[in-house]
Amino acid sequence: MTTPSVCPSCKKAASGNFCQECGTQLGGRFCNQCGGALGTDARFCNQCGAQAGAAAKPKVKGGGASRTSPPPMATDRRSAAAEVVGGQNLPWWIAGVALFGLIIVVGTQMVRPEGPSVPTGTVGAPATTAGTGAPPDISSMTPIEAADRLFNRVMQSASAGDSAGAQGFMPMAIAAYERAQPLNADGLFHLSLLQRTALDLEGSLLTAQRILEEDPNHLLGLSAAAEAAVELGRLDEAAAIYQQIVGVYDAEMDRGLSEYLDHAGITDNLKVDAEAFLAGR
Repeated sequence: MTTPSVCPSCKKAASGNFCQECGTQLGGRFCNQCGGALGTDARFCNQCGAQAGAAAKPKVKGGGASRTSPPPMATDRRSAAAEVVGGQNLPWWIAGVALFGLIIVVGTQMVRPEGPSVPTGTVGAPATTAGTGAPPDISSMTPIEAADRLFNRVMQSASAGDSAGAQGFMPMAIAAYERAQPLNADGLFHLSLLQRTALDLEGSLLTAQRILEEDPNHLLGLSAAAEAAVELGRLDEAAAIYQQIVGVYDAEMDRGLSEYLDHAGITDNLKVDAEAFLAGR
């Protein structure tokens, strides 16, 4: 008989990938740079020297200038966002994230054969209502089902104005999608949105570009890339992406991809949004 593990945060019995009481990720600590195991109290990785808990640096293909250093405008945006999230202007942050989350929740449908964003039926325990703070039971789900359930939990918390819930579940959701690799276009889109909401704008853009490497005209990939480029202050790059959206929109919508239907709240208005951005240039 396997002895149940104990959550390192709340010290209660836990199983699966995350604690069902407080949501802490189980299974030890690992370096985000090289993947090496970390001790409980380690501040730096003994394999590569990276600081424990530091975000992984995105890899850049080919030569040229590094994309890991954002332009001054992006730095200003991140600094302002960090100050807001830190609590000084928290009500405004809640309102902004709530609006973003509401758009995603409205655009997410319940039926998708390869892994619904909201799994139908009861798996482990019933889904919680937004804003309750109780984590969904993901211990019996497949990796992509767990990731999608956590994605919805983040967005539901955001749309309900529960900033603490959204921030609390964000690392769990991002880690779940990383664990569910390889991801299809819909999963990568979800991951890109989470990264952008978590202010990892470079990571969000790189994830969106992974969609476009497989399908250069994919509307969700283009949408995520354009939004991340705008937030990074790369307005010329964003304009080129929006111009591409206008050019391919009708043909792409005719493909009738399931993820386009699942995120109709985004795809239905994407061409109008792109034209509005270009008109304002």
